Amino acid sequence: MSKTAAITAPQFTNEIAAMAYLEGSRWPDGVNCPHCGSVTVTRMGGKTQAGYFLCNDCRDKFTARTGTVMERSHIPVHKWLLAIHLLNSGKNGVSAHELHRQLGITYKSAWFLSHRIREAMKDTTPTTMGGEGQSVQADETWYGNSSKRAKGYRKGHSHKAYVVALVEPQGRARLVHMNRSGGQTPADVVERNIDPRAELHTDESAAYTEVGKKFKAHKTVRHGSKGEGIFVGPDGTTTNAAENFFGNFKRSMKGTYRFCGEQHLQRYLNEFEFRHNHRTKLGFNDGDRAAAALKGIEGKRLTYRIPH
Repeated sequence: MSKTAAITAPQFTNEIAAMAYLEGSRWPDGVNCPHCGSVTVTRMGGKTQAGYFLCNDCRDKFTARTGTVMERSHIPVHKWLLAIHLLNSGKNGVSAHELHRQLGITYKSAWFLSHRIREAMKDTTPTTMGGEGQSVQADETWYGNSSKRAKGYRKGHSHKAYVVALVEPQGRARLVHMNRSGGQTPADVVERNIDPRAELHTDESAAYTEVGKKFKAHKTVRHGSKGEGIFVGPDGTTTNAAENFFGNFKRSMKGTYRFCGEQHLQRYLNEFEFRHNHRTKLGFNDGDRAAAALKGIEGKRLTYRIPH
């Protein structure tokens, strides 16, 4: 199906079809009450109660939006579904200005909508990466605008946002915006997220020297701090997958989003991590990716006053 055909699907243009699609995604085995968990529910009728259910046990009313990032939103469900699809139909993301134009909503609503979708993309149950016979690459980068006038960043390279990436060469990625004020280090991220039976591949940074001893092997590649210019060692050691991820992330942020304040950076990292972990090479198409993001809406709330 072409992208043009995809965005004219009923759930993207018709509110009744959109609600049916959302209900089917959230409750594939039958509706249950998000307040008490009861499956004894009644679909309510009438124009003012359309889309509502009544729990016969706790007597609370609810819809498929209740207890999700969509709760209390005045944006129609079909626009939510289209926004989720658009954010997942290309590796570079979609700006709030483009969502504002395509969905016919205000820029402020589009900005908040996209942040709530990124919240749905967040992996709340991360598992350890790598394992026996596998390798995980770790690398770090600085991200941000060092201009004096840039909002959210202080002047100078050392005061840009600090990001650590863990990447399985043929699998998942995990991105962490480092909380340096809390004493967090790359070693903490590596130890917390990688299976000790895996091989750790890094550059020659001293940040991984001690933590590397806790893994089956720690292999390093010398990128050129002393003029070596090596990117793949003779034994296959490399951090190219992590560096490629950073390259795509930075190009996309510059070309699509232009700028984000440091307080919002982790949510953008979650977005790129999600698309990477649900990419075509791992068996996901655009529709599968959007459906997986929709599955993540439950149990998450984000209010406009505290979007970070």
